[in-house]
Amino acid sequence: MAGTGYFTSVEDVTAKLADTGYLASAAVATTVFLADALGKPLLIEGPAGVGKTELAKAVAEASGSRLVRLQCYEGVDESRALYEWNHAKQLLRITAGKDETWDEARNDIFGEEFLLARPLLTAIKGDEPTVLLIDETDKADVEIEGLLLEVLGDFQITVPELGTITAGRKPFVVLTSNATRELSEALRRRCLFLHIDFPDAALEQRIVRLKVPGVDDALASSVVKVITALRAMELRKAPSVAETLDWARTLLALGADSLGEDVVRASLGVILKHQEDVVKADARLELGKVLDS
Repeated sequence: MAGTGYFTSVEDVTAKLADTGYLASAAVATTVFLADALGKPLLIEGPAGVGKTELAKAVAEASGSRLVRLQCYEGVDESRALYEWNHAKQLLRITAGKDETWDEARNDIFGEEFLLARPLLTAIKGDEPTVLLIDETDKADVEIEGLLLEVLGDFQITVPELGTITAGRKPFVVLTSNATRELSEALRRRCLFLHIDFPDAALEQRIVRLKVPGVDDALASSVVKVITALRAMELRKAPSVAETLDWARTLLALGADSLGEDVVRASLGVILKHQEDVVKADARLELGKVLDS
């Protein structure tokens, strides 16, 4: 089965993602293009808040595809990821056909009409362009990876009562992970790998200017310098790109056109989410030196 064919080149990926508001680095654009061209799932790891999920959404928007999302969590199982039978509807069907033999009823109630498709089966069955996002894969139990292997290896799902359902149109698959646990080698082998870290200062400044239009170059530069300094402090939770944008919007709401000690100290809670981090930043952040760097 060929690739999904959404993009014609790395430059095409960069341009189309930019049109959606996602500024992709060369590494990101190249890996997205290869995943598309080769028809391979894309596993994206990195800290929370660096744009892993947003990348999947941007690919869906850029390619005009529907987005099907499986949000992983501890305890997610086959009935939430693949499919389950509509037991209430099956019971009604059995009751309505009470004069039928069990064999006659059984052949009917295990048809597709009674099947409730969950995200993985929804993405496989669809004929329209689809981006399948398996979000925060590392939060799911190890057992869920076994369910993913058939889907990601052969793009098919086996339903014992119906047989094997194979994708007529291969979805573009994105798995994200915050690396809170190690994913299996079997799962990794089926994917192309991309690590997204915090962007460099120049790219993050461009992101701020794009996403928060009211911020001028000088303020965007100051914001990114402070965020970079905070990330270097070995905090419990370093500020993400999402928090950089929240802080830029906060400064606009406060009417601040530059960064001073008072406004920075007063708004640290927007970018730091643990009191120990706020205390550390308050004690160690040398604002004047950071802004002059």
